[in-house]
Amino acid sequence: MSSVPGNGPLAGLKVIEMGAFIAGPFCSQLLADLGAEVIKLEPPAGGDPMRQWGVERTASGRALWWSIIGRNKKSLTLDLRQPDGQEIARALIGQADVLIENFRPGTLERWNLSPDALRQASPDLIVARVSGFGQDGPYRSRPGFGAIAESMAGLRHLTGYPGEVPARVGISIGDSLAGLYGCVGILASLCARGRQTAGGQVVDVAIAESVLGVLESVIAEYAATGAVRQRTGPVLPRIAPSNLYPTQDGRFVLIAANADGLFRRLANAMGAPELADDPRYTTHAARGMRQAELDERIGRWTETLTAEALLGKMEEVGVPAGPVNDAAAVAADPHFRARGAIVEVPDPEIGSVMMQGVFPKLSETPGRIAWTGPALGEHTEEILRERLGMTPQRVAELRAAGVA
Repeated sequence: MSSVPGNGPLAGLKVIEMGAFIAGPFCSQLLADLGAEVIKLEPPAGGDPMRQWGVERTASGRALWWSIIGRNKKSLTLDLRQPDGQEIARALIGQADVLIENFRPGTLERWNLSPDALRQASPDLIVARVSGFGQDGPYRSRPGFGAIAESMAGLRHLTGYPGEVPARVGISIGDSLAGLYGCVGILASLCARGRQTAGGQVVDVAIAESVLGVLESVIAEYAATGAVRQRTGPVLPRIAPSNLYPTQDGRFVLIAANADGLFRRLANAMGAPELADDPRYTTHAARGMRQAELDERIGRWTETLTAEALLGKMEEVGVPAGPVNDAAAVAADPHFRARGAIVEVPDPEIGSVMMQGVFPKLSETPGRIAWTGPALGEHTEEILRERLGMTPQRVAELRAAGVA
């Protein structure tokens, strides 16, 4: 495995990934999907905890999240707390375009791997630093997992039902958003470097700010009007009809007919075309004011149809609608399969792993998944010998000392 095969748009880009858990590794997964060569540095004792994360296991006891977040990467075991490990890291970073790390601020500096020193040796190096609250500010030194950032940045307050305990979104969305913002920052830095408007630079990504960045107009609404947005369950306040509606077979279908033309189509499908001309529902604002009563009326109608029949009718009349899919339904969805959004990737241990594909889709230089998450240290000897010119004896010495 010399690199990820194919003609991905980032082919030739060399990335070193340090860190663990989700945000930093997800950032480098995105780059690897698009063709970058990613070398992941992992502690020899156990590696990235993501190797063990995930509630469900295969029959052999293997967790599956690592197969996805570690895909297309090379694994090099290295103890960064030891001077020899730090020296090896510096040598590898000196050959790289990008370094990604998601330790608590100050950790790299304690390991003699400060971005300033690294960039002094390699002026074009881009260093992406992902942390809970950023590299400066009053909360800089706080530990900050995604859940904490989601809560402090206001997302948890908005999630769930009114009057109930704020709910978790269901996935580690804060970490994933930070990984996405990190990827955007790296790509923007590469563009600036390519235009020679900058050399290498530091990309400072805070998980809390990554959550804040997608909070729409929540802060502006408060600042301008004093309004504090609250939890609303499955509805968009005053956006109607746009809700989950019950069906005859005990399922729910999401229907979004919250534009005048769409509402008229829905009313016709319901056999109640007069609703579209009723002053109570004619305009967007009027429907919003009577959201609850309108949802109740639509729900009484949807309960007379199965989910399949309702979805078929909505497609027929051109009203946006979709089922509430669980993992089994997503995996079986023919549209996701046809677009390569769900793929099967060969795996040497368990045959294959079904997972998400590469996004976004590029017409001329598409990304690809060449392999699942590698075994711990699978590429250690290859990298140390081929990249750094070490002899087998020196590699053996490093292994014996617990460095690699």
